[in-house]
Order: sequence, then structure tokens, then C-alpha cells
Amino acid sequence: MEKVTYGIEDGIAQITMDDGKANAMNWGFFKEMGKSMDQAESDGAKVLVITGRPGFFSGGLDLKLLPTLSASELGDFLITFARTMLRVFSFPVPTIAAINGHAIAGGAMLTFACDRRFALDGPYRIQMNETLIGLPLPSWMFLIARSAIPSRWRNEALLHARAYNPNEALERGILDAVAQDAESLAAQVSLPAYAASKKNLLQEEIEHVLDLLKKELSDQT
Repeated sequence: MEKVTYGIEDGIAQITMDDGKANAMNWGFFKEMGKSMDQAESDGAKVLVITGRPGFFSGGLDLKLLPTLSASELGDFLITFARTMLRVFSFPVPTIAAINGHAIAGGAMLTFACDRRFALDGPYRIQMNETLIGLPLPSWMFLIARSAIPSRWRNEALLHARAYNPNEALERGILDAVAQDAESLAAQVSLPAYAASKKNLLQEEIEHVLDLLKKELSDQT
């Protein structure tokens, strides 16, 4: 069963994550996410919306998979994770996270990688919990997080692993809006200029953090 599905209507492409559980990120997830982004670019989408199933946006990396990987496989997996998130971050059209459930660890990072973040109100957690479970945050995550989390709250969110409900995240400027029910979202910008400007803004830093990731993974082994 596909864990990631794609559709497009009136120029608005939508990627929906739904594995029936926590939308854990594994090899299949990254393959399907990449395929969906390829299709959105091929279709000439004007906007890309990423959402999950009701109750779970994504719980992040598949923690059952990680212990089964060799050191080499784990390195490849973490690089694939980084490249997928950075592709969302640098995607050439406006990207919107429509958060309809828990967004934890890699799931939170996926929301931060989007240009805009909207959440449905509810008892959901938005949390970067890596430091709580002993995982150091690589440089590429800080690059993405800086675009989404105001400087005043970065230590709280990233180092102290604070869990936010949607309204708390809104108060801190991490979310753009919290809605009581589903709403249509659209953006109107000059897309060629947007794509070129986004590339110029991000490309050099993305290449730098990917180079750093190889060294950071080496230092951990």
C-alpha cells in the first residue's frame, strides 16, 4: 500500500501521508515522497500542500527500522532523510504544511521545511524531541529550523525539546494560523521569479550543510 499519495487540482498539488499509523519515515516513504515531488514539478504545480492523516502528520523516522541498519546503511538513510527534507525546503514553488495531527521529530522538521505552516486545532504535539532521546541535531536541521522558528524560541524548541500544542506554536510564531476546520489555501506569486529567488537564497547553504553532514556522521561513529 502506498504511504504517500499525490493529486493536483487547479494548479494546487497535494501530497498526503497515510500509512494508517504514525506516518513513520522509512526507505519506502522517502522514495514515494521523492516521486510525488517529481510529479508536482512535472505537472507545473503552482503550490504544493503537504498533509497527513487525521491525528498524525508524521511521527518522524521509523525507529523500528533504525536498529536493523548497518553503520553504512544508517549513514545512507540519514543522508536520504536530509536530502528529502532539504528538497522540500528548496522546492521551487510555495510549499504549505497542512498539519492535522502530531508532528514529532522528523515530522516537525518536515513542517519547518515548508514555507507556510497551518494547523487544525486539536490535542496534537509539535515537537523536536531528538535531544530527549539522545540524538544530536545535525547542521542541516538548524538551517531549516532557522527559517521557521523565531530566534527567541529556538533553544526552547530545539535544545530543550519543548512540545507545543497548535495554539502554543502559533503564539511563538512557529505556525502561521490555527483553524477550527479544514480550509483551502492558495498563493499567488510570480512562480519563475519565486523559484529563482528561492534557489539563490538557499542553494549555497544547502550544499554546505550536506557537506557538513558527512563529517558529522563520521564523528559519531
